[in-house]
Amino acid sequence: MQLVVGSISLREEQGRVPRSHRSMHLPHEKLPGLDRDRVLAIVEPVLRAHGVDGVEIIWQTQRGEHVLKLTVERQSTAASTGAGVNLDTCGEISRDLSNAFEVAETFPGHYRLEVGTPGLDRAIYLLTDYDRFSGRLAKIKLAEPIDGQKVYEGRLCGITESREIKLDVADTERLIPFDTIASARLVFEWAKSEKNAGKKASGQGRRSGSATRGKAR
Repeated sequence: MQLVVGSISLREEQGRVPRSHRSMHLPHEKLPGLDRDRVLAIVEPVLRAHGVDGVEIIWQTQRGEHVLKLTVERQSTAASTGAGVNLDTCGEISRDLSNAFEVAETFPGHYRLEVGTPGLDRAIYLLTDYDRFSGRLAKIKLAEPIDGQKVYEGRLCGITESREIKLDVADTERLIPFDTIASARLVFEWAKSEKNAGKKASGQGRRSGSATRGKAR
């Protein structure tokens, strides 16, 4: 379950944000038609202030409406995706980003801002993530077949010094070169979720919700 917060509307783009330093890089960025450095120069200090790391930032159109999606996490939570980031955290990040974007007049017209966690089936982008999520079940899709197969599902067992992913597939270790991977994501395991069901009652589980903020057009 993903946390999603935020909806705002801003004026047409007029100003410019000074670029005093090179902007941050998120593992997955998709900002077609936008000034990437300008957007990330605003996002970076907000995420740093809240002690979270950005995972994905995506600008897209849904049903004729522009949407900026941002997913965040705390890497100190090791193999847990979204742990340590709750609805309040997403709401605070959404509020601060909304204000910063409005002051800078970053986007043209109306758009919606969504801030959330990567979800239980989190996509894997970085080589280091394969080590970080060691022990988790994952599905990996290759750009080209290896041994006649383009999709592998198994348990992550870390990485090698030669940038290979160690994957346990039916008790057989497969070595998959990182550069051959087209996409990969964690696979949600129901059994583990049921074991942790009791934690949700004590407030340790992740919640979902939404809140909106608006400005007249």
